[in-house]
Amino acid sequence: MSKAKKILITGATSGVGLMLAKTLHEAGYEIWATGRNTTVLNSLSADGIHTIEADLTSVQSFDSLFIDMKTPDSVIHCAGVGTFSYLLDMDEGDMEKMLQVNVLAPMKLTKYFAQKMKTRGSGHFIFVASQAGKVATPKASVYAASKHAILGFANAIRMELKEFGVNVTTINPGPIDTPFLDLADETGNYRSSMKEHLLTPEKVVASIEQVIEKPVREVDLPSYMGITSKLYAIAPSIVETVGKKYFTKK
Repeated sequence: MSKAKKILITGATSGVGLMLAKTLHEAGYEIWATGRNTTVLNSLSADGIHTIEADLTSVQSFDSLFIDMKTPDSVIHCAGVGTFSYLLDMDEGDMEKMLQVNVLAPMKLTKYFAQKMKTRGSGHFIFVASQAGKVATPKASVYAASKHAILGFANAIRMELKEFGVNVTTINPGPIDTPFLDLADETGNYRSSMKEHLLTPEKVVASIEQVIEKPVREVDLPSYMGITSKLYAIAPSIVETVGKKYFTKK
């Protein structure tokens, strides 16, 4: 690291985002963390991390919100919500929240900083997406749709922004052992059925830290998930038949 890169992390008050903020700060990066949990933000601030209390889904002016930070070297989109439920049982408010947090907020924030990065001639957007964006499963229809959307968005802007020296990376993890799972599925069935396949947050954080200095197109976690998504594209019915039992367990 030739200099202390300035990095903005959304969703930095829980899960992967929180661990990432602490890890990168300890590694010497200049971290700007956003979130809504004031207690966690105060704790991060006490550790020397710049914090911004914000609900990015309702912000009207990014200019006033990020005036002190100016233009970051990297923006890491970690904020995300999910509800695992059959479509016919899903609350429409939860549907709207997933689309607001997982899709519209990162799109708007990316547009805002992309213009600034274009002017400077460099930058990097890192999206913590999901394997759900590549292989949809029962009880995750809207969540999968939101991740499909962000992967499509990232793939398109990667081509648009390349000529301006701006990189775009997607991190595509399988299920991660964080409180996100407990909030997404209050029954605990999903965690139980996937317990042998859960990623540690440390693994995801390490992968993100690596691509900050060496940008790549995408990272599939675990690596065999990349094979699964390719198989799905070739023979979706096989993957759906084999995988369905993991996601529909009562």
